[in-house]
Parts: sequence; C-alpha cells; structure tokens
Amino acid sequence: MRFPQSFLDEIRARISISSVIGRSVQWDKRKTNAGKGDYWACCPFHGEKTPSFHCEDRKGRYHCFGCKQSGDIFKYLVEKEGVPFPEAVERLASEAGLQLPQLSPEAEAREERRANLYDVMDLAQDFFARQLQAAVGAKARGYLSDRELSAEVQLEFGIGFAPNDRHALSSALASNNIAPDQMEEAGLVIRPEDGGQPYDRFRDRIMFPIRDPRGRVIAFGGRAMNPDALAKYLNSPDTPLFHKGSVLYNMDKARKPAHDAGALIACEGYMDVIAFRRAGLPYAVAPLGTAMTEDQLDLMWKITPEPVLCFDGDDAGLKAAYRALDLALERLTPGSSLKFAILPEGQDPDDLLSSGGSDAVKQVVELAEPMASMLWRRALSRNDRSTPERKARFEADLMQAVNAIADPTVRKYYSDDMRDRVRALLQGSGGNNWQKSRGRSFTRARGAYGGRGRWQREPWEIETPASPQLRALAGRPVHDAATQRRTGLILLTLVNHPTLAEEMIEDVVAMEVPTRELDSLRRRIIDTCASGEDLEMHDLRDHLIQTGMGAILDALETQARHHDCWFAGADAADADARTGLKQLVVMNRKMVTLEKELKRAEMRLAEDNSEENLNFLNEVRDQLNSLAGAEATIDGYGEASGRTANPAG
Repeated sequence: MRFPQSFLDEIRARISISSVIGRSVQWDKRKTNAGKGDYWACCPFHGEKTPSFHCEDRKGRYHCFGCKQSGDIFKYLVEKEGVPFPEAVERLASEAGLQLPQLSPEAEAREERRANLYDVMDLAQDFFARQLQAAVGAKARGYLSDRELSAEVQLEFGIGFAPNDRHALSSALASNNIAPDQMEEAGLVIRPEDGGQPYDRFRDRIMFPIRDPRGRVIAFGGRAMNPDALAKYLNSPDTPLFHKGSVLYNMDKARKPAHDAGALIACEGYMDVIAFRRAGLPYAVAPLGTAMTEDQLDLMWKITPEPVLCFDGDDAGLKAAYRALDLALERLTPGSSLKFAILPEGQDPDDLLSSGGSDAVKQVVELAEPMASMLWRRALSRNDRSTPERKARFEADLMQAVNAIADPTVRKYYSDDMRDRVRALLQGSGGNNWQKSRGRSFTRARGAYGGRGRWQREPWEIETPASPQLRALAGRPVHDAATQRRTGLILLTLVNHPTLAEEMIEDVVAMEVPTRELDSLRRRIIDTCASGEDLEMHDLRDHLIQTGMGAILDALETQARHHDCWFAGADAADADARTGLKQLVVMNRKMVTLEKELKRAEMRLAEDNSEENLNFLNEVRDQLNSLAGAEATIDGYGEASGRTANPAG
C-alpha cells in the first residue's frame, strides 16, 4: 500500500523517535540530554560496549557511528523487528491515534498533484527572486536597503518581489507548462466569481517565502509597497500544502540554532524574525497573521521547554500576549512553559535594533518574564483592590485563571505561588490600591527602555532541615555586600526620582531587603507614596530626613558616587534613571533567586553527596558568577549607552 507523504509526516510529528527506540535500548545517562531530545545508547544492531548509537528527536532520525545504520521510526521497526513497512506504518499510526488513509484512485491522483505543487511553488519563488533584482524591483530594493536588509540577508531568507501586474506571475508559470488550476490550487492566483481570467494574488509586494520544516516552499507572505493598500501584509490562503495555524515562519532555519542554544523566540512577523537574526539571535519564528494556535505551541515545545514569546509593548501587543497566556495555561505540563518579553512601547524588534543595537534586542529577551509573572501582571492591571470586596474579586479572578491549568501538579504550584503573591501584596501595601490612588493605569506605567510593567519576585520557601549541618547551611545569610549595594541603589534612585517610585511601587512592596536600615527606608517610601500627595524630589527627601533617614541617604549617595552609578543621582534624567533602575530591579530579583537556589543546592549536597547534586551545585554557582559579571555593566551605564543629561560632578 502506498501512503501519502503527508500521512507519514503526521505520524513522525506525533511520535518521537526516542519513544519508539527506547523500548528496545537503554539510554546512556552520561551522554544523553533528554531535555534537548538528544539520546545515546549501545547500538541495537551490533554488539558494542561504548555507546555510539545516536537518536535525535528534533530530526526524527537515528544513526550508529559504528555500523553506520541510520533511518527513521519506520525503518527502525522494519530493520530491528523485521516487520513489513505497511505493518510498521499501521502500528505507529495506531499509537498516534490516526486512521489509515483509504486511498482511492482519485486520492492517489490528489497526492500526486500535491507533490507537483512543490514544484509550482519553487518556480514562483524563483520568479519573485528574479523580479527583485530586475529593474522592476528597484523601489523594493531601496526599501529593503533602508531597512538595512543586506543582499546576504535577502538571499538567506529568499526575499523577492511581485510586480504590480495582474498577470506577471501567472504568465511566467504558464510558460513553464503550469496549468491555471495548479496555480489556483497553490494559492498563487485568484479566479473571479464571474468566471473571468484568473489574476495574480500578490502584486506590488515584497515577498517572503514560507517553508515547511523540511525547507520546502509551501506559501508566501507579501508586504505591500503602497502605503494605501487595504492589507499591509497578505498571506497565501490555506492550500493542500499550507495550513497557517500549523506552520511557523522560519522554523526550517531556526530549528538547528534553537536546538544548539536551547532557546526559541516567537515574535509577531517576518520582519521581526529577520531583525532577531540580524541581532545575532537566529532562532526566531513567527505565526502567520493569526493569534498563536495550539499546534504552533506544540511545535515550539518540541524544540525547547520554555520558548520566549516576544510582543510589541503597545495595547495590541499586550492583548496578544494575554491571549497566548490563556492558550498556554491549560496546556502546561511539568517542565514545559513559556516566557514573555515585552518590547518598549512604540517599538518593534527592528526599531529597537536600529535605536539600541543588538545588545538592546538581546537584553529584552534575557529579561523575559516567566508565565507566572505575566499572569500576575495581568491580574494587577485588571483589578482595583481598594476595598475588601475588590480584593476578594482580585484574588478570585486570579485563581480562576490558575484553575484552568489541567495538570494537577503544575496547578498546585501555581496556586501556591499566586496565593503567596497576593498575601505579600495585600499585607505589604496595607491594602492600598496604588494605581488608583495615583491616578495611573498599570499598563501605562511601563518603563521607557524595557517596555515592562512590574517585575515580581519569585517566592522560594525552604523548609528547615533536621540535621545540625543542614541547619547551619539554612542559617547562612543569603544576602551579601553586593545585594546590599544593589538594594540601596534601588531605593536611592526612587528617592531621587519620586515619579519612578509611583510607577514601581509594587516592586518596592515585593522587594526583599537585606538590612533593617534599608527595610526601614523602604517602608517610609511606601508610606509616603500611599499618602496620595504629589511630592517633588526635595519634598520626599526632606520628609525622609525629618523621619530620621538622613544618615542612610548620605551613605547611599556616597556609595553611588563611589561605584559611578550616576543614574541614581538627583541630577540624572528621568529616562536614564528609569533604565538603570529597571536593570537593577531585574538583576536583584535574579540574584536573590539564584542565591536561594544555591542554598538549596548546598542542602541537597549535604543530604546526598552524589555527583548529580554536586553538578547541580556547580551549575548554580556558574549561573551566579555569570550574572555577577553582567551586573558590572550596570555601573557606568551612561558611558555605554549615552546619557540624556550629564550628571554634575
């Protein structure tokens, strides 16, 4: 029986090759990296003592470096178990929950036509690429040059141009013996309802080929050159090759670098993907003009357990982020989640690359928030908490979202985390509704550089261990001098720039403070902001000095000058202070979390002196050392990025 290639591809997509081969081999624990879908074992086809048999879920292939056997899941069953190919397909289709296709002669003919459509799409791609380099493509080349898309980038992504001619493509295809019904089936032409001559779907547009994971062109996206065009972007319709809800743009090129980096970025469009590539992040993909779908989430989770979704910082971008959040919540499983990166308001990745360079783009990705923080952010932005009843509604809405999580274990930990956040917020704030009392909207209070709302700490509770050795470890101070300096700079920046204190009051409430003096200053700042008065900088400082905070403020000013953290000073521009402050807040949250993780790793090692626990401890230490190195870039921030206003002295 002949099976359609699409049916075999569907089986491969639903069943990992490691799950099939793992039934007859034992994976080597030292060489295997299950998180990346990379498996090693002693070869099942020939006797050996050292694992040389490699299986990779991402490619769906196996290969033995000893006997050179290689293949896919179907060939493995045929070669290893001796079953006929049709039986192998039948068995795997049953596991995948698929019914075997009943191919009639007509269905056979359709499958043949589908194979031919790939040839049609290749011809169309060649045509568009030639037109971009011809005289008719001069304006399009100028546009791409203005967007800093080099000839190398254009070639890498196969960018082309569709002339402003109703029959340019169809005439070229006809000269290659492509019938009109094939052009229509491929989505390249439109047939008028009145039965007139078909005309080209794409006209006067820069063309982006859309490929399947195997690199075959299956559709196109076109960006209009005319600013008055009804649709700025136009995609191919669904065809036998293309179903837009099941495809991610650039997945064919992003898979390998994503696998190597253990990271994947999903952004909003073609130009965003290319901007990330130009910024040195080649593992970006994009949905095709629609909201994220379940199929697209599954595609990403096959690559990495925590892809980053990157959205514009405007209202539309936040709405798209929240839609993706709701879609993902019910599908969460242990170890599989999402992170969210929100761009500065009014900027897309290309804008940010032009204004801030590749480092600015990378920083947005590095500062991506976990799903729990995004869920918390949305709850804060949507709810007023000024009365007991509204607090109850706030918590009820939050827990309703948590209850959508299907996996009971993940749901439990989300529930615990959200209740901890609610308790810390309402107890720490005394129940004041900061946004309402200050006349501010949560979503409008995002910073100028990071486009962020609030960064919330991740509570990490550690039970007191029983043994004396573990009690000593648990009692070791987590905070060090660097933590105290960082926390002090945050508070000093808030004092010198009271408007930022209003914007970031939730961070101040949630922040862990290492000393009594700094905690006292933090509480005075909270109380002052809660008063509802519009305080100027000197008013806030004078108020704090009158309440006994003068000495610690002087010490913090000296510290800031010593470390050249000029953005914390009163004479720094608000935009620079905001940028430095947000970097400090994120850095502080990450460092505190890692320091607690280090304590947890030490306790694990004390309980069980195993190689696994030692490796875990060393891994956490490496992360801390790496982050500590990155922290140094915050000091002297102005020299690296350019100051809005020069500090005096």
